[in-house]
Amino acid sequence: MADTVSGPAPGSPEAGLSGEILQVEHITKQVSGVIVLDDVSFGIRRGEIMGLIGENGAGKSTLIKIISGIYQTSSGALRLNGEPVDIPDYITAKALGIAIVPQEFNLINTLAVYENIFLGNEIRRPSGLLDKPKMRKLAANQLEELKMPVGVNQLVSKLSVAEKQMVEISKALMLKARFLIMDEPTTTLTGHEVETLFSLMRDLKAQGVTIIFVSHKLNEIKTICDRVTVLRDGRLISVDTVSDVDEEDIARKMIGRTDFRQIFPPKLPRPANDVILEGEGIAIKGLLHDISFSLRKGEILGFAGLVGAGRTELAETVMGLRKKNAGTLKANGRPLQIRSPADAVSSSLGYLSEDRQGKGIVQGFNLPQNITLISLKEYLRGPFIDKQAEAAKTGEYVKTFKIAAASQRMRLRYLSGGNQQKVYLSRWLDTDPSILILDEPTRGIDVNAKQEIYEFIHQLAEKGISCMVISSELEEIIGLCSRVYVMKEGAITGCLEGNHINEEEIMFHATGIRGSGVSGGAAVSGGKL
Repeated sequence: MADTVSGPAPGSPEAGLSGEILQVEHITKQVSGVIVLDDVSFGIRRGEIMGLIGENGAGKSTLIKIISGIYQTSSGALRLNGEPVDIPDYITAKALGIAIVPQEFNLINTLAVYENIFLGNEIRRPSGLLDKPKMRKLAANQLEELKMPVGVNQLVSKLSVAEKQMVEISKALMLKARFLIMDEPTTTLTGHEVETLFSLMRDLKAQGVTIIFVSHKLNEIKTICDRVTVLRDGRLISVDTVSDVDEEDIARKMIGRTDFRQIFPPKLPRPANDVILEGEGIAIKGLLHDISFSLRKGEILGFAGLVGAGRTELAETVMGLRKKNAGTLKANGRPLQIRSPADAVSSSLGYLSEDRQGKGIVQGFNLPQNITLISLKEYLRGPFIDKQAEAAKTGEYVKTFKIAAASQRMRLRYLSGGNQQKVYLSRWLDTDPSILILDEPTRGIDVNAKQEIYEFIHQLAEKGISCMVISSELEEIIGLCSRVYVMKEGAITGCLEGNHINEEEIMFHATGIRGSGVSGGAAVSGGKL
């Protein structure tokens, strides 16, 4: 199927007749001398849901930041309701009815949920004082509409990633925006939460709200969008009616290759019973209950479950980020005392957090500064940093992971989400771990970058590095892992192997239809294989 751009040319007389609310006209943007958007033109119709898709670095984030006033164009223009418009900042965008739900959260952890929802748009009494009761009530009503049981007085720092996502969505909806940009809003949501969000999007569409929906999930694009715009390497590839293309058509346009059937490397054979890490009876009051597990040398071990099942809490406990009330850890059969993340690193453990922005990268640091953040002592020569050695090692990671950056001096805030994730992974590999915990390792990453990371995880396991993979994407768990522990409400409900690692059995254990046990012919005690 040939690449196509449907509809009249933006800015033409016919464009006004098509009901377009926004025209993007010949937009070009350079960042640090690199062209990240190259002469992009298309229109978005009033009251439609427009999918925006492309691999990491394609220019999606740059484009939506230009529309929402965060970035300015190098050349080109925007038209809103047929009239030229200048959007110099996000405040202007809000005044024009444009709101964005960002992929990376813009929340203040020390403020309550309702305070974040109304941040910058506070409701005041005639006296000038904040009308907190009214803001609490409106925030509660909004969250209830989203079917998200989050207390409005709860501190944002206490929320899960999925709950933070819903707070971001509530912020945008509270603005009564007529043009809503949603950047990867479903990456941390369960299937039920995604359906709730899609129902809300359909309601907004019926009210005449225009939505740009950015996603890497092709099935979601097909489900919720009217049309889909594809960017590749900063250029517009196509704008198609969703019913005219299938998922493979979209993927071909997005990545420029034709075979997408095999994105996972062949599964490794089950490792021998050479247990490198085991937990027994691990408990945290109200969070984890009698968790026992084992990890073998060179194994890719999965942890599946619905949001809130306790998978991240378990990972943080193993890494010393949370203090357990009971239970023990052993490494190679010997007791392992981990009281802090520094203890974990000293014990050859690494942890790629699901919250890349909050607990991972430092946006204001460049590539070498981010990569050597934990391993910096290895680059010290007396009181000085060996910048040459640091740059050489960074160059190795840039080549290995195909990190797209104009130079090593680029600050991480200017890289795409996928390239930021590769830098974050490089940091942990630079600590030379024997065990690597990867929590949602491909969150917000395109198909091509996912395949690269899957292959690299496979290579790590082949070298004898043990990987614990936490993922909400069942396809990822099924495609990568040789064993899978399933969790529900802070407890292990099953351990699956072989042909038992399938969507049905995982969901049965994740929802409690089946209780604690193992599938695959092995005995289990307390969830431990």
